[in-house]
Amino acid sequence: MSEIINRYAEIIGQAAMDSLVNIAKRLKGKKIVHVNSTRAGGGVAEILSSMVPLSQELGLDVSWEVIEGDESFFNCTKMLHNTLQGMPGTLSEQQMDIYAKTNARNAERLKNVLQDADYVFIHDPQPAALINSFPQRKGKWVWRCHIDVSSPNKSVWQFVKKQVSGYDASIFSLPDFAQKLPHPQFLITPSIDPLAEKNIPLDRSEVEKTYKDLGVPMDKPIILQVSRFDKFKDPLGVIESYRIIKEHVDVRLVLAGGEADDDPEASEILNEVRAAVEGDEDISVLLLPSDSHRKINALQTGADVVMQKSLKEGFGLTVTEAMWKRKAVIGGNVGGIRLQVINRFNGFRVRTPEGAAIRTRYLLSHPWKMEKMGRNAREYVLENFLITGHLRRYMIMLISLDEQGETWEKWV
Repeated sequence: MSEIINRYAEIIGQAAMDSLVNIAKRLKGKKIVHVNSTRAGGGVAEILSSMVPLSQELGLDVSWEVIEGDESFFNCTKMLHNTLQGMPGTLSEQQMDIYAKTNARNAERLKNVLQDADYVFIHDPQPAALINSFPQRKGKWVWRCHIDVSSPNKSVWQFVKKQVSGYDASIFSLPDFAQKLPHPQFLITPSIDPLAEKNIPLDRSEVEKTYKDLGVPMDKPIILQVSRFDKFKDPLGVIESYRIIKEHVDVRLVLAGGEADDDPEASEILNEVRAAVEGDEDISVLLLPSDSHRKINALQTGADVVMQKSLKEGFGLTVTEAMWKRKAVIGGNVGGIRLQVINRFNGFRVRTPEGAAIRTRYLLSHPWKMEKMGRNAREYVLENFLITGHLRRYMIMLISLDEQGETWEKWV
């Protein structure tokens, strides 16, 4: 086996890796294509940047394509994203037309890649309409929904449902997200890559140097939230929580994140955050490039308490990243965070800024408890949320779609 396969085996165990290799043999010779809307920024791009190379190391023919669109298209798909997560609003006839035409242009550009693929994964709503251009497609098409669609705007969901009903299967992260569709649905959680720069162990000296280079003193307990500047990540709620904590404990707050190519609202939210923290020297707002993986690693490693106080969350890879670094996470009691953070075992789930403040104060005043919960967090990620297990479930699903006599339960 290759060096990289051996490195994964050191983490997950040789038996688990041998099982992964054997399952991959069932898919040798099959062409697999993933399609999403951005190469960098956001959880989907991070997952694919690890999953595709790992798949190739296992001998699979896997490629990754990204659709192209202008500002009007991504404004439209941001509206789709927000309304599918429950915000009011609707798509205009013009937006529907932009969406359909952009997908059709991308379908023509990717025709040779997608037409003959044995399996196609289409990630999230942005490229979902690609399937409409392939009525005579050869292989199985799977729609992978990464967002929280538990309470979608009904009219917008009906529009999206028309795009995805023709797929051979859908994947959601939680049972609550699943919707009525005329094909099999699978539940598969996202994951992190333990060998990625963002998740490898770092020396304390590098952590301290990163904080210094970013202008963040480490003279006080540090509360950290890493996420895109998105209203659903509730950065303003985190600031409110920090101010409640500050009345009792002298702490620093770091809000670190970046922008994604397919998120036109990020600059507006960032400006709101900067206005809210103006004049407070103990709050650092860091806009980092999408490739700042090692810096994010250092920030998470050096933080005392990590928050992810989301209002909606498909899963929350930053939660898993922090847990892998033995951090007890305080997360919003929503979406995929409920799968990751188990109250009082590896962190706390909260609904309000006040709740986040109370739990943060508790952790800071009980360091032995925080350390124990951090150990539990690391073990929980090892058992449930690594890229190797994620890929295993994807491969089993593809096999089950092809072989009617095989069942998902047999392989899982």
